[in-house]
Amino acid sequence: MKYNIFLSDFDGTLVRGDGTVSEKNKQAIAKYRAAGGVFAVVTGRALSSILPRLEELGLTDGIAVAFQGAVIADAGTGKVIKAGGFTQAGALRAIRALEAENHHIHIYTTDRFYCNRDDEPLKIYERICGIKAEVIENEPLSRKVEREGLKIVKVLAMVEKEARDALAERLRKALGEEYYVTLSADYLVEIMPAGESKANAVEFLSEHYGVPIGEIAAIGDNYNDLPMILRAGGKFAVESGENELKKCATVVPSCEEDGVAFALEIAMGETR
Repeated sequence: MKYNIFLSDFDGTLVRGDGTVSEKNKQAIAKYRAAGGVFAVVTGRALSSILPRLEELGLTDGIAVAFQGAVIADAGTGKVIKAGGFTQAGALRAIRALEAENHHIHIYTTDRFYCNRDDEPLKIYERICGIKAEVIENEPLSRKVEREGLKIVKVLAMVEKEARDALAERLRKALGEEYYVTLSADYLVEIMPAGESKANAVEFLSEHYGVPIGEIAAIGDNYNDLPMILRAGGKFAVESGENELKKCATVVPSCEEDGVAFALEIAMGETR
């Protein structure tokens, strides 16, 4: 075994565009685990969104990493092991930055999800992620957070693809180094507290399982996967991923062509 722990992004990496995981990827995961490897999904999705998908894959006896690494839980029980997130002041500043530009906004606690618009983009997002938002249209989300003292884990804006990069850059300049602004899909800009990234998963699982970071591999497709890939010993990117990842990783076939299975063969030390 070349890499004893293998961390995989979910959307755009393990799961295909139609929302399914291929049989080849499923079989490769099962083979890797049977050989003694630890396989974990590391996602920006909410915990309530990813746990049912892990159950489909039979991954109910390990670790689930959600919200870009801010929340880590037992994959079988859903019990939260590590819960990060914003201070209230930090969350309010991020939310108000998006409200000032009148964006479609999502905010998340560990177990709930709120949105300021009941529109078609929300319906698409809910369908993909398998979770329902509580729509708040009678007051700004920032006011609800402040009034109820909500503990916010992640803030997100849904935008048109062509507006994504410019919004992310404006937010980085406006919010500064106390925030981590990242991109997880063509239409998603996500805001986390600084230090809350997928690199957390590499650190946590290394300590949890007593495995050196050099024996941990990671694979992804988008900018939010970059901290995880840079931190891991084994670095993989699917061919369909962003160029920034592919510059620093071994490139494997695309998500649609079972790239995770290909990378798992390398992780097991099998030659092709």
